[in-house]
Amino acid sequence: MKLHKHISAIEEIIGYSFKNKELIGAALTHPSSVEGKPVWASYERLEFLGDSILGAIVATDLYERFPEMDEGGLTRLKISLVSGKILSKVSDDLGIGDHIVMGESEKGTGARGMHSALENVYESIVGALYLDAGYKVTHEFVMRTLGPHVSPDLATKPISPKSRLQEITQRDYHCGPEYKLVGEKGPAHKPTFTSVVLVGGIRLGRGSGASKKEAESAAAQDALGRLEESKSLKWLSKHDTVPMDADELAAAQTE
Repeated sequence: MKLHKHISAIEEIIGYSFKNKELIGAALTHPSSVEGKPVWASYERLEFLGDSILGAIVATDLYERFPEMDEGGLTRLKISLVSGKILSKVSDDLGIGDHIVMGESEKGTGARGMHSALENVYESIVGALYLDAGYKVTHEFVMRTLGPHVSPDLATKPISPKSRLQEITQRDYHCGPEYKLVGEKGPAHKPTFTSVVLVGGIRLGRGSGASKKEAESAAAQDALGRLEESKSLKWLSKHDTVPMDADELAAAQTE
């Protein structure tokens, strides 16, 4: 199917006709299908933007919807809602998977690759909508598609490493964790990402995974272990617990 047909189908699903067709075209395009082309040709940059916009929309809605819920509960609920599991399900239910443009190398990754792509494309569509239509239309799309999954029960489910680290750092240190991608290796169809997590500028953990989100989760788990061992962020600040590895040092020297 030609890209313009995918675009038309997605516009019908979303209920919005894009003024800038290149935006929604990029939002549907997996990096594996545009190797060697500019970064804006695939969904990666839009996914980055959409992740932040989606987080702000969901956080605002939860804050207004649950006035009696404390910060910890709101954090768990928000992270559950924007998790890969729910976003990929919402994306799949909408029929978005039929319109993701993937390269031949990625088509062989099976269900796992599609699960990640569904999540990423949902976020990239949010980013594209925000740029083309503004906040109101984007908010309406998110509430229509993700809103039905909002439930206070999600705030009581087992907490993810990222959510747990967010709670601890906000409660004890009054600042949130910051995740930084520091490495990417392997072919496009089977990459390995490495991320570090910083709190107050201190590198607390490092982790790797098959996706950026898996790498961040592993980094958060590593940080939780270090905090449990030390019981003190001040102690960690006096020790180089997560120094730069060789690849990071090389990258830093070329900047």
